[in-house]
Amino acid sequence: MEGINRLDLTCGRKIDLIVLHCSATPEGRDVSAADIRRWHMHDRKFADIGYHFVVRLDGTVEAGRPLSMAGAHCLGYNKRSIGICYVGGADGELRSKDTRTPAQREALDLLVGKLRERYPEATVRKHRELASTDCPGF
Repeated sequence: MEGINRLDLTCGRKIDLIVLHCSATPEGRDVSAADIRRWHMHDRKFADIGYHFVVRLDGTVEAGRPLSMAGAHCLGYNKRSIGICYVGGADGELRSKDTRTPAQREALDLLVGKLRERYPEATVRKHRELASTDCPGF
């Protein structure tokens, strides 16, 4: 978790929203920001990974898209938000499920706390509160 303190949380964009997502991958299957970047760029034809941060099963937080760039994670909100994705969010049949490990819960809390310190006006929302989706599964 100490890696969270080393993340650069500054950007030139006005941030008033933090959006929580899941990777919609089966419980227990670890994927990296690099994996998600490949999916987004190859399958969705994005310029980069859509999320700014990815939280792995062991709680490791990986940087995704640079904070200076608007994300591609929540249509209509990308210019003013930061997107965080936790790995998981689906059961073995790919149905929505809260699969966060204890380490992911801790890392998400720490990361969101640090972002709220840096952007005190930002509210935190689940993707499903802003779009028609089951994401992030909790």
